[in-house]
Amino acid sequence: MPNTAIKVSHLTKVYKLYDKPVDRLKESLHPLKKKYHKEFYALNDVSFEIKKGETVGIIGKNGAGKSTLLKIITGVLTPSSGHVHVNGRIASLLELGAGFNPEYTGVENIYLQGTLMGYSHSETEAKMEQILQFADIGEHIHQPVKTYSSGMFARLAFAISINVEPDIFIVDEALAVGDMNFQSKCMSKMKEMIDKKVTILFVSHDIYSVQTLCNEAIFINNGKLEKIGNVEEVTNYYVEIQREKNNSELSKIKINSTEIKINEKSFSNTTISKDIINKLDLSGNKELAGRHSGNGKAKILDFIFCDDKENISTEIISNKNYSIYVAVKFYEELEGFAAVFPIRSLNGVQEIGVSSSAQKFCFPRVKKDDIYILKVTSLMNIKSGVYNLVLSIEIPIILNQVHEFAHVIENCLTFNVSWGEILFPTQFFTKGEISFFNIKKDEN
Repeated sequence: MPNTAIKVSHLTKVYKLYDKPVDRLKESLHPLKKKYHKEFYALNDVSFEIKKGETVGIIGKNGAGKSTLLKIITGVLTPSSGHVHVNGRIASLLELGAGFNPEYTGVENIYLQGTLMGYSHSETEAKMEQILQFADIGEHIHQPVKTYSSGMFARLAFAISINVEPDIFIVDEALAVGDMNFQSKCMSKMKEMIDKKVTILFVSHDIYSVQTLCNEAIFINNGKLEKIGNVEEVTNYYVEIQREKNNSELSKIKINSTEIKINEKSFSNTTISKDIINKLDLSGNKELAGRHSGNGKAKILDFIFCDDKENISTEIISNKNYSIYVAVKFYEELEGFAAVFPIRSLNGVQEIGVSSSAQKFCFPRVKKDDIYILKVTSLMNIKSGVYNLVLSIEIPIILNQVHEFAHVIENCLTFNVSWGEILFPTQFFTKGEISFFNIKKDEN
C-alpha cells in the first residue's frame, strides 16, 4: 500500500455504560458473570482508505463518533476490534492542551511535543522560531500553560502541529476557539499543506469550510460510516438528512397565524406578463437540475433568470438589476410560506440573496393545488466570478428563525458575473456619500 496514508479496517469501539457506579463492582465480583452494563457503540464496523495527499473532511452530529475515530487513528484510544494502518508521521490537534504538561512553560511543552513526535532536541530547536512566530503569544510562552486561555492553547497547539512538517495532519474542531485573524492564518497554512500534498483529516461542523478545503468527505452517523466520496455529494447528502430531521421535528408544530405578521406594504401581488408565463413549464414534469430536498408540501415547477428587459440570461453584469421568476405548486393548504433565493460562490459560501422573511413578511395563505409565480428583482452588486443559485420554498414556524423546508434546490443554475461599468476590489459594492473638507483652504 505505498500510496495509502491511512487504512481503517472494521473498526469498532464499544463502551460499557452502567446505571450506577456500584454496578461496575457487582459485575466484576458476580460468580456467574452477570452483566450490569449496556453496550454503547461509539464506532461500529467502520472501514475506509485514504490516499496520500488527500484532504478529507469528517462530518456528523455531536456524538456520532468522529472524535473517537480520530483518537484511535492517532493512538490515543485503542479499538475494541478492527485495526488501523498509518503510513507516515502524524501531527494532530484533537483536544486543547492534549499531551501538554500544565506545569511546563510553553517553550518546555514545545520540546515535549517534539519528543513525542519523534524529533530530537536539536530538530525541535531548529523549528522553535517559526513556532513562536506563528503562535504569537508573546511573553506568555515562558509561563506555565495552566495559566493560558483556550485561545492561547489553540495558538500554541496549532503552531506546534503545523510547523513540524507532518505527513498526515489531523485537526478536530480545535480552531473554533481562536479569533478571526488566527482562524484565517490557520486556514492559509492548511492550504499551503494541501499544496504540498500533506494528507489532512479535518473534522468540522462548518460544511462550507469542509467544502472549501476538502476534496473528499466522510459522513459518520451513530458510529457507522453513512457515506464516503466526493465532498459535494457527501456534504449535500448530510445537509439533506439534517433538513429531513428538522422537518420531522417540526411536523407536529402548528403554525400560529397570529405569530406570522404579513407586511402588506412590503408584499406585492404583481401582474406577470403572458410572455413570462409561457416561458415557464407549469406541468410539473420538468426535471430541474441540482440537489433536491424538502418535505413535499410544495414543489418548484420551473424558474427563469431574466435581465431588466425580461430576456432569459445566464451571463450577469455586475451592478445591474435582474429578476428570478419561480413557479411553485402547493400540495397542502398553508397559513403562509417564505421564499429564500441565495447566490453562492463555488466553494459554497453564501454571498448574496433575497429572503422574504428577512424582509419581515410572509406570503399569504395558500390552498392545495394553488400555483404561484414569484418574482424577485435584485441588484447584482457582486464582483465578477462564477456563482450558483439556490431556490428554497419554506414554511415559517417562527418567522426568519425556524422554518420547515418544503422544497430546496441546491445549485440549480450556475452563471458567470462579469464586470459592468464599475470595478470594485471588495466582494460587494455599495454606493455611499463621499465628501471632503479642506481645513487650510477654509481657514484662509
